[in-house]
Amino acid sequence: MAKAYIGDVLIAESDQTVIVEGNHYFPPESVKLEVFTENSRQTACPWKGVASYYDIQVDGRVLPAAAWYYPQPKEKAEQIKDHIAFYPVVTVES
Repeated sequence: MAKAYIGDVLIAESDQTVIVEGNHYFPPESVKLEVFTENSRQTACPWKGVASYYDIQVDGRVLPAAAWYYPQPKEKAEQIKDHIAFYPVVTVES
């Protein structure tokens, strides 16, 4: 079971994460979407495609672009479509 925390606040939990390049990608239904807000940032990965980002707001603080996902991944990354991964400002335990 993988869990993602900001401080003591649990923001995601799943036993069905997909690990890619050392990152746990959480299924969208396993995250607390109420703490996520779309961010306009986008980046491109040569084999995964274009990543979109979320800001995360917990306990009155905002962590800009702290989470990312691939809404339309390339074929080799289909298994992470819409799954959410986190930068190290979020603690992920497995």
